[in-house]
Amino acid sequence: MKTICVFTGSRSEYGLLKPLMDEIKLDTSLSLQLLVSGMHLSPEFGNTYRLIEKDGFTINEKVETIENEDCTISTCKSIGRGIIGYAEALKRLHPDLLILLGDRSEAFAATTAAFLSQIPIAHLHGGEITEGAYDDAFRHAITKMSHLHFVSTDTYRQRVIQLGELPESVYNVGAIGLDYLDKENLLERNTLEKKLDFCFGNKTALVTFHPVTLEHGTAAKQFQQLLNALDQHHTLKIIFTKANADPEGRTINKMIDNYTAANPMRTISFTSMGHINYLSSMRFVDMVVGNSSSGILEAPSFGIPTINIGNRQAGRVKAASIIDCEPNQKAIAAAINKGLSNQFKSLARRVNNPYKKQETARQIKEIIKKTTIHTLKKKFHDLPHKNL
Repeated sequence: MKTICVFTGSRSEYGLLKPLMDEIKLDTSLSLQLLVSGMHLSPEFGNTYRLIEKDGFTINEKVETIENEDCTISTCKSIGRGIIGYAEALKRLHPDLLILLGDRSEAFAATTAAFLSQIPIAHLHGGEITEGAYDDAFRHAITKMSHLHFVSTDTYRQRVIQLGELPESVYNVGAIGLDYLDKENLLERNTLEKKLDFCFGNKTALVTFHPVTLEHGTAAKQFQQLLNALDQHHTLKIIFTKANADPEGRTINKMIDNYTAANPMRTISFTSMGHINYLSSMRFVDMVVGNSSSGILEAPSFGIPTINIGNRQAGRVKAASIIDCEPNQKAIAAAINKGLSNQFKSLARRVNNPYKKQETARQIKEIIKKTTIHTLKKKFHDLPHKNL
């Protein structure tokens, strides 16, 4: 029996990985382990490990890494704590393969520990570009330490190969989070409103804004510009999901608290909505606003516009339903007006999501089952030489 360890360090990441975890758990030829860390174990970010347990999964190891400081040095400390803790946990677990997703610092630390512990690594969502965040470098570093690659578009597959990975180890399976739209029963509007204690209006926006980590000290200014733009739409109801544990994320979260306190009739905020509540909300809002990857990956499948602010997600493949704008009040307000227009809403309903494929989680599981990694030594795949 092949033992597969899945790593998760954040609420959003777990929501994406859950369909794959379900597939592994139900397969009698595989044994599932869970290594849980990061924001999952922080009361400040909702102790979301409880959601994992509530979903019926056993957490085999917990590694605490979150620092209380809201600055870049806290990320450095968290990575250091993580490498030590993950190495010790992986020694106890001794899996045949570690699966992780994305580009956060926790995933980078877990990859480093597994790589040095000579544990093969399968990486999801490699090859992508987010020019405004240091996650970009983490993602590519994870690629170079990984042995199996499950990417979400052909563009990203070519990029992973460009990084020197063997083409036969890189699989375009689509975005795993979209499996939810086919398999999970999303909530109906009345049920969701009761659960959230929030009534959707004639027009409602789902807002998530994270710090742009390759810019220093811009989070408060940019988020205030977003709030100012939202103030121009007095009838627009707003669901905020709070920022993650990146430097300056706590600053944004305090601003959200102040804004919702001043606008209690039309706003609500959540540290963690849970993936079902979040996706169910996306069904009934008029647009997604901010700079979260969910506006790029998932919102197009609901046929709604995304207002993508600033350059945190710059470089990603995007559907035609996504409106890019600069992080200033005038540009954001204009983008919101465009997204709310009947013409653009009609366009958004017709777009194809470039990240959508069928049975992504099952594809990944079947490839993992049939693949045996005989050696951790990797050959570098050179592309044909061109004149430089």
